[in-house]
Amino acid sequence: MNAISKGTLRELRIICCDLPAPPLFWKDDKGYRHGYESDLGRLLAETLGLPSSFAYQNWADFYPALQAGEGEFVLCGQGISDYRKTLADFTEPYAVFDEAVMVLRGSSARRPADLVGKKVGAIANSLNMALAETFTGCICVPFGGDSDDVLGDMVQALRDGSIDAFVDDDVALVPLAEEADLAIGFSVPTQNRWGIAVKKGNGQLLSQVDQALATVKANGQLERIWRKWMPSLAYPFGNT
Repeated sequence: MNAISKGTLRELRIICCDLPAPPLFWKDDKGYRHGYESDLGRLLAETLGLPSSFAYQNWADFYPALQAGEGEFVLCGQGISDYRKTLADFTEPYAVFDEAVMVLRGSSARRPADLVGKKVGAIANSLNMALAETFTGCICVPFGGDSDDVLGDMVQALRDGSIDAFVDDDVALVPLAEEADLAIGFSVPTQNRWGIAVKKGNGQLLSQVDQALATVKANGQLERIWRKWMPSLAYPFGNT
């Protein structure tokens, strides 16, 4: 595919958050960003013939930063929802995940009915919150994402008893379930499609990023980084 004209764009600035969420993203003690989404961002930039950098924002500031031109796109756990499509245009999916409910180890919550009367957290205006809202009788607690670690905020709220459970995509919760006091209560096969958010009206960039994504799907590079970071999860785009 053709690289983006250097006169049009000199660098691909990737809006994301600076928090540890393996296997998707985290930084080592030297500041290097690892993980599936991190590698994908660099891979897309390479495919487009551009250098890349990470433009860190709090979760709640992703779309204001995108509108303000502080990055070319958001690549950070964005399930493609009707609400988010009012904020940005989205590429084809680069990942598909189910959702899960995290509880304290020893909790008896194994299905939605076990959460009646319980406080269930999720990121506000997310697909995870939309799922929580289907759990009849639970009390939904939105987390605004205006801190520098919204996932850590939900874990802390669970540990201190402010909430009884929280919903996130399974890929983010499997590593947390290795901690002694945390467990996945149950999973829901929602098959959430994650996409890259581009500022509305920037059809040229959206098309170029979609072409780059199609290229790395077709040549097997996307599958390779998926299996590198998430070998226990089925690759969702078929064999390449």
